[in-house]
Amino acid sequence: MKRILFGLLAATALSFSAHAQEAKPALLFDLGGKFDKSFNEASFNGAEKFKAETGIEYVEFEISNDAQREQALRRFADDGRNPIVMAGFTWASYLEKVAPDYPDVKFTIIDMVVDKPNISSVVFKEHEGSYLVGVMAGLASQTKKVGFVGGMDIPLIRRFGCGYVGGAKAAGATEVFQNMTGDTPAAWNDPTKGGEITKTQIDQGADVIYAAAGGTGVGVLQAAADAGKLGIGVDSNQNGLQPGKVLTSMLKRVDVAVYNAFMDGKNGTFSGGIHDLGLKEGGVDFAMDDNNKDLVSPEMLAAVEKAKADIIAGTITVHDYMSDDNCPY
Repeated sequence: MKRILFGLLAATALSFSAHAQEAKPALLFDLGGKFDKSFNEASFNGAEKFKAETGIEYVEFEISNDAQREQALRRFADDGRNPIVMAGFTWASYLEKVAPDYPDVKFTIIDMVVDKPNISSVVFKEHEGSYLVGVMAGLASQTKKVGFVGGMDIPLIRRFGCGYVGGAKAAGATEVFQNMTGDTPAAWNDPTKGGEITKTQIDQGADVIYAAAGGTGVGVLQAAADAGKLGIGVDSNQNGLQPGKVLTSMLKRVDVAVYNAFMDGKNGTFSGGIHDLGLKEGGVDFAMDDNNKDLVSPEMLAAVEKAKADIIAGTITVHDYMSDDNCPY
């Protein structure tokens, strides 16, 4: 009996040991770098939270060009890294090529869908969160003209803009200026151009400008603050970048997506397929803290909270550019 018991204990120990060895997470950032104060940095924060809570180290890599993507994926997979998480839609074509060669590796991609059994695709309802900050912008604007500065001109960023237009016009805005920074990945990391676009929109009468442009958005918020106007941040809470000059930030919980992916790898609870996170799922929201509390009146906050509840309940339908192929507002 003792021999059987010791055998079972040994087998259990080996099982736990093998399971622990599987928890060797890796995080791959997109262009713009992990300290972009936005999308990449949110993913970094999620990984850091995982490490702080579990004591499990992870590896990371910041690419400097697209040629490094496939090489980085294969290197981490060959090194036994599992799970491997990618921040950004641009990883999709490379992942589609690499994932079948490593069927035992669990991959998670954020912001794009790749249909493979060992891939979890995490996408967000950015239009819902953008509608909320649009409502706030429309109520805060004195001119009833507001602006939107996107990063790379792709349907994903058009989704942000479309939701924002809907919320702003519902709250009384008469005009919403929309400009994209560029049509290449360089658009995510050009704060100078972001600032120039912002100044042009301000010259047209905009007094609240929403940036959905990665690192470029830092320039948008700076230019708005310098002109005495209000900015709106994105992805991470950017209220503190220009305290008292950032109306709010549209939170896209990329940090939660990374944290959950790493935890699933640790716990052996990986689930492939599509995971679509909106207001109801806690995937998007707006930011309130000491940096913007004096900018948001109780009436504004009540209006935004009502819009949030109505979207969750289905009373308000926020149009999705990516499914509608246009913005109907």
